[in-house]
Amino acid sequence: MRIAVLALQGAFIEHEQMLQKLGVETFEVRQLHDWEQSKDALVLPGGESTVQIRLLKELGLFEPIRKAIADGLPVLGTCAGMILLSEGYLGTMHIRVRRNAYGRQLGSFHTTDHVEGIGEDVPMTFIRAPYIEEITADDCTPIAKVDGRIVAARQGNQIATAFHPELDNDTRLHKLLVSLTS
Repeated sequence: MRIAVLALQGAFIEHEQMLQKLGVETFEVRQLHDWEQSKDALVLPGGESTVQIRLLKELGLFEPIRKAIADGLPVLGTCAGMILLSEGYLGTMHIRVRRNAYGRQLGSFHTTDHVEGIGEDVPMTFIRAPYIEEITADDCTPIAKVDGRIVAARQGNQIATAFHPELDNDTRLHKLLVSLTS
């Protein structure tokens, strides 16, 4: 099994380390040549969504990645990655997000909560995080809420979180991604 990790900007190394803990081989996607390698899933990490989307377009990665996800490639998008999956960006998930919803760096926080399909006490680290304002189709399901706001959703083989699972020691979200590859 090989999982591609978008490595244009953001917290990609931490995702690689989480997947390697699970015995999964990873490789970084920085250009179209990298993307053309064989892969079983994709991680879209946190970072700056505006920078990431601009680079995806400039490097010719936008459409190939959008098409692969739309065709069923399993994907985990965290924070900025969730924004990339949303309507108005790659548009593969039926969600609308509010960017930087939890404010600036000082608005960052950590909590634990239930994530449907994963369990209780899932650690959640929010850094200038977005949240899902609206789910726009029935095929997309909220899987976690914090203070009444949707902070994670699933649509088929797509998982989106407003928080950073790669910054905690809990591997359950990454295991869920791996399970989608079989």
